[in-house]
Amino acid sequence: MKVEDQIVFTAHHGSWKVADRLIDMEDEKVAHFLASISNTVNAKIPEYLTEVMNVAGIMSLAEEIGKKDLSDAIVTLKSPGTARKLGALVFEEDKKLRKHLVDVAKAILVREVLSKKVPVEYPEEPLSEVRIVFPYNEDHVNFTAFHLSAEHGKWRAVRRLIIDDKTPMADVARLLASINESITLKLPVYAGIDLKGIDAWFGVFKKVKKAEIPAVVEKYKHFPAENYAPGPFQEHAKVYALRKALEKIGLSLDVPAKSLEKYLEKK
Repeated sequence: MKVEDQIVFTAHHGSWKVADRLIDMEDEKVAHFLASISNTVNAKIPEYLTEVMNVAGIMSLAEEIGKKDLSDAIVTLKSPGTARKLGALVFEEDKKLRKHLVDVAKAILVREVLSKKVPVEYPEEPLSEVRIVFPYNEDHVNFTAFHLSAEHGKWRAVRRLIIDDKTPMADVARLLASINESITLKLPVYAGIDLKGIDAWFGVFKKVKKAEIPAVVEKYKHFPAENYAPGPFQEHAKVYALRKALEKIGLSLDVPAKSLEKYLEKK
């Protein structure tokens, strides 16, 4: 049986109810829809981590660091002192497991601090309405993408979690982070964002030391998005440039699903 080309996102859990589908798989529409889903899941991840870390404490720390200018804030985010503060905000005694949670907490902190200074989300609105029938009666989060394209090849992705009383809320966060990672890989394909060009823009930087962080930030500030993406997706390209700049520094804009997976495996 042939599966129809489509992208579906549904979430039904507590008061969070959204359901939408895209069947017009024109590249630009796909990219905009994926961006909306990414914004949707990233906004929800912290809510599902309150059982394993002090999210309110992380937000308070973000307020404090956010008072600095962009370069100084990023230097602070990278500092061992910030890692120690985050270590005290996660609810885990085991050293190895705590490191996984600190990696997650740091990504949340990075996104929250930088959101006060530069765009960290895509320009699209998050999904907020129920536009299609839910595919499952149970509480769940579901992301499904099927697309066979002559230009882009075959894309098949299924990220799904049925939520019951035994589901750790951190597992929902893991799934949301995994959905975001899938979209981060695919959005540039449909948006026409030149990732190799963005890599080359920051290519002069190898292993960045503390003293070099301001230079990376300056390079990011002067990123000419119009040279790396078509008009509708220049703002998206700026987010990818930020992602690459942070990667050079050793920070992540996105919550790492693998860290949550490793944490949950051992619990």
